[in-house]
Amino acid sequence: MVKHQPLQVYERQLCLSCITGIYGCRWKRYQRSHDDTTKWELLWSLILLFTFCLLLVWFYFWWEAHNDYNEFNWFLYNHSGEWSDGTVPILATTAAGFTYIAFLMVLALCHIALGQQLNLHWLHKVMLTAALLTTIVGVISINQTWGQEWDVIPISLQATGPFLHIGALAAVTALSWIVAGQVARSEKTSTIELYLFQVVVVLLYLSVLLGLYVVPLYITSPCIMDPTTLKQRPDVIGHQGAPMLAPENTLWSFQRALQMNVTGLEADVAISVDGVPFLMRDRTLQRTTDVEKVFPDRQKDDASHFNWTDLQQLNAGQWFLKDDPFWTVRTLSPHEKDLIANQSVCSLEQLLKLASYHNSTVIFSLRRPPREHPCYHSWINDTLECSLFLFMCHCVLYSQVRRLAPGLIQTSVEKQSPESLHQYGISRLLLRYNQASTQEIRNYSQSNINLTLYTINEPWLYSVLWCSGVSSVSSEAPHILNKVPYPIWLMRPDEYCLMWVSADLISFAVVIGIFIFQKYRMSGMRSYNPEQIMLSAAVRRSSRDLNVMKEKLIFSEVGNGVSSADELYADNGYDYYTNQGISQ
Repeated sequence: MVKHQPLQVYERQLCLSCITGIYGCRWKRYQRSHDDTTKWELLWSLILLFTFCLLLVWFYFWWEAHNDYNEFNWFLYNHSGEWSDGTVPILATTAAGFTYIAFLMVLALCHIALGQQLNLHWLHKVMLTAALLTTIVGVISINQTWGQEWDVIPISLQATGPFLHIGALAAVTALSWIVAGQVARSEKTSTIELYLFQVVVVLLYLSVLLGLYVVPLYITSPCIMDPTTLKQRPDVIGHQGAPMLAPENTLWSFQRALQMNVTGLEADVAISVDGVPFLMRDRTLQRTTDVEKVFPDRQKDDASHFNWTDLQQLNAGQWFLKDDPFWTVRTLSPHEKDLIANQSVCSLEQLLKLASYHNSTVIFSLRRPPREHPCYHSWINDTLECSLFLFMCHCVLYSQVRRLAPGLIQTSVEKQSPESLHQYGISRLLLRYNQASTQEIRNYSQSNINLTLYTINEPWLYSVLWCSGVSSVSSEAPHILNKVPYPIWLMRPDEYCLMWVSADLISFAVVIGIFIFQKYRMSGMRSYNPEQIMLSAAVRRSSRDLNVMKEKLIFSEVGNGVSSADELYADNGYDYYTNQGISQ
């Protein structure tokens, strides 16, 4: 008597194997399961979702903070004493972490869509925990050291909010395919716990979807306005000249800024030991000159402790070609590199003469020298004497010089009400861009206060401030803003209303259609494992696109010493089926 094992055909599902294999290292079909996900794995899924959301915000923060990368690097320099681009490792790790977590999120959603049990591999759990903890540490560190930069998120949403809303609406609408599939599957189960869980998921999804439908009511942007009320283009002031194209606070840097049609120049002024005002941002000369080579014993000294003769011996341009702080050196011509390599420390007198020739406004910030400096008590007078001697009636000072130089236009760097500014005879205000809201900008404009915001390097930020009605901006990238003749986008309120209402209606129709289709699709399907083994011995497949594995027909005689077919299949980990209908 012979026992016949029927021909068994396995349909290979390469895509499913990759999804479950990469996510949970379950490459073989017997390792996969359609059972409910355990509570422990559900907890890890929630941790994955939270990490993804946190990294999304973290990634968006650093993407929009590009405007202030130089500010961040200068902050690091003041604390470490070494100049380096600290944003590079942060951006690299953030991009890698976000890509990795987003990939795991996609795999998890694929598991849910295919009805597979979630089972995250332990190695992914370790990496997920590391990504979460690293991001939390980064958020805490930025909050303690650079907390004011968080304001870039709500400000940037004034430029990106309407478009991020459309993107989020499209993503949540696409998720309705998975949610609808889960609802359709839950109708076939008799487990009350699973049914209640699905109800909670559906309610949560509908809440998010409804929130996205109404969130445009709370989106405000100065760029949503009548184009006929748009004010004239804000003036651009070259902060330290054009420091992305030339060494900061050098004569060539200011000349490059003037070539970009700036209306004013901004500089930081120190005073030498012999009373000569010169341009220098740092306390020491170590970063922007070759003081280590010329005066190695004095490289840590305050810049104000050098006399003007010593300062003229220093080179103030070679560091720019070496460090390439803005990654722009490769764009410079050989002639420009030669000019940069021969730059020296610039005096205030040289800057004022250049600005006078071009009829440009000059804004300079005075830094008081150390207490032991001979000009400690007369530093303001010495600087003003230089300014008044050159008859620069358009100069602007950051300090309180009302009694010393009433002919100069005075600027406040402290946020005050228009009434207070008028009371002290101040007509200009200089603030960081996050210190003035759109309404405050318009109030200052209506009160005839010339408001200048710094530091504006990105076209999107310049466009938002333009629509807000700001008078002028201070920029390290005048060559970039010079290419922005009009706000990046401008939309009438009725046009924006039509856009988001249309998007909501389309999304609603698509979601309803997907739920109906999924219910119809699931109701016509039998409840079976998509990887089940087909048992018919007469099955024949001619398609070349279908990879099959066929097991041989095994003949074994009953009663001999050979291992049975059942044992053979069991040893190899295969499911086996016996045809008991074979006649003897």
